[in-house]
Amino acid sequence: MIEIKAVEKDSELAKKLLRYVEECSWDDCKDHIAYMIRDWVFTDWETMFVALCGDDIVGMASIMKTDYYPLPEIYPWISCVFVSEEHRGNRISGQLIDYANQYAKSQGFEKSYIPSEFMGLYEKYGYAFVRDIVNYGDGVDHLFEKRLETE
Repeated sequence: MIEIKAVEKDSELAKKLLRYVEECSWDDCKDHIAYMIRDWVFTDWETMFVALCGDDIVGMASIMKTDYYPLPEIYPWISCVFVSEEHRGNRISGQLIDYANQYAKSQGFEKSYIPSEFMGLYEKYGYAFVRDIVNYGDGVDHLFEKRLETE
């Protein structure tokens, strides 16, 4: 059974998440994510989420005001979505994204955004392609948007 939790600054869970990130296989991003957790760059409603299987972290995601794009008018971003290889295929990414979206809705947001270099991945989580966007490294990614359900 997977449990999703929000991570709080200076908590034991934050320390555990930092160790998880430092040891994960996401070589392109892990140093940056570790820095974000170590220096707790999150403000206001921004935070990290973890997927727990028992006491073990098996995945993570974040919700943030900005991502790797010069688009300050677009937020909140669901980012840092990662699941350990041995737990992939169990819809944990979807659980993390759903939890992040419930959290975004509780903070008063009507939409959330996910960037990706891939097509066909986030559409299965209710996201729709909006347009191509250019990141700070001059690479082109796809921007996806999801309208958060109203009760």
